[in-house]
Amino acid sequence: MRAVFISDAHLDGNASDGYRYLMRLLDSMRGSVDELFIVGDFFDFWFAGEGGVYPGFRDIVQRVLEVQREGTSISLFEGNHDFFLSDYFAQYGIRVFPDGAGIDLDGKKVFVSHGDTVDTSKRGYLSLRRILRSDLFYKAQKKIPSPVLWQISRTISKMSRACEMRSSNGLAARMSVFAMEKFEEGFDTVVLGHCHSPLLEQRVIHDRVKTFAILGDWISDYSYLLYDNGEFATRSGLSSD
Repeated sequence: MRAVFISDAHLDGNASDGYRYLMRLLDSMRGSVDELFIVGDFFDFWFAGEGGVYPGFRDIVQRVLEVQREGTSISLFEGNHDFFLSDYFAQYGIRVFPDGAGIDLDGKKVFVSHGDTVDTSKRGYLSLRRILRSDLFYKAQKKIPSPVLWQISRTISKMSRACEMRSSNGLAARMSVFAMEKFEEGFDTVVLGHCHSPLLEQRVIHDRVKTFAILGDWISDYSYLLYDNGEFATRSGLSSD
């Protein structure tokens, strides 16, 4: 089995380098990757407005759907910048996870999450997250015209980024502790995003090899995680595999 994990593209509708590299990566996956896991903050921002797909996202969304039609199973994990993804993507058979979840890769238990809730001491951010994911907010944003919602989303994006900057110090270390907790629960691998700094390491716990990965981003690193028949490796989106 071959699987790809990516996160933190933070697509905003502009034809940035990250956008182009991501389109190229998706093209390279056609017919060669069994599973694609998009681990949060693929969009910056995405809500479930009545206007459908924002014009700047149409090409990348179409490319994702084309990859799926050619045989790749796709899972979307929501981050702290993309919300209510199932409203659009579930109709195409794409799995959407609002929070972290356990998945199976060749019989191995893998825990996947964007990772923005790992640091439970950041109460201000967690409160903002609960508000944005509440039923009340969901119903309210459905009634807002798409252009207005887009402007609101940019404001919320800046608020979220401010929270992220205040919580960035030591985040990788806290994620490492979180991974150890998941290993003790029986998971073989933990994959997280949000940190924007790629990391891949293995540990031997109770005589079993465990894998911990933090995904990079498509803003500066252009990196992703490749699983290929039992082996994990960090790859660059600047080159084709």
